[in-house]
Amino acid sequence: MADLQGMAEALIKGQAPKVKELVDQAVSEGVTPAEILNKGLIAGMAVIGERFKKNEVYVPEVLIAARAMHAGMDILKPLLSQAGVKTKGTVAMGTVKGDLHDIGKNLVMMMIEGAGFDVMDLGVDVVPEKYVDSIKKGAQVIGLSALLTTTMPSMKTTIEAIEAAGLRDKVKIIVGGAPLTQAFADEIGADGYAPDAASAADLASSLL
Repeated sequence: MADLQGMAEALIKGQAPKVKELVDQAVSEGVTPAEILNKGLIAGMAVIGERFKKNEVYVPEVLIAARAMHAGMDILKPLLSQAGVKTKGTVAMGTVKGDLHDIGKNLVMMMIEGAGFDVMDLGVDVVPEKYVDSIKKGAQVIGLSALLTTTMPSMKTTIEAIEAAGLRDKVKIIVGGAPLTQAFADEIGADGYAPDAASAADLASSLL
């Protein structure tokens, strides 16, 4: 009998080989890829996300859990696309122009992927045009990250570029980073602000 609970627990503990083994086992027993994804991998990442929000686990544990999730996803991805399983949507993530910090962005991407989204990584020092292109390529949510107060104005410039391209109504924009506040997000016209990576995944889900 496929052990999806055990898979979630192994993921929470960051046991990548164990997760891979349990995913293989579930697949060979005929469990649907969607069920493995939702009840095994996403269920485990959801627990990590909650613990991260409560400061019960920290960045290293999240990274190790995400690595375990990827071990399972490597097996599942082709099966999910064959089965025509739709992801929740596509999120494009980047650190805005002038800012080279990527740890926060990478954490958010892991959490968002762990919540069942496809993720486009736009990288760091991302010019507004690159965000505009990602919307044309199908991103339904874009995430703007900044760690420096000096690069926060780039977020406003990016949103203005999306408006100028006539794409503002096609996308939800979420912002995050240490110096940001909800008030700043409102001021620049973002759709949402997340104080941490786990909240960003919840926010992306609620906006779609």
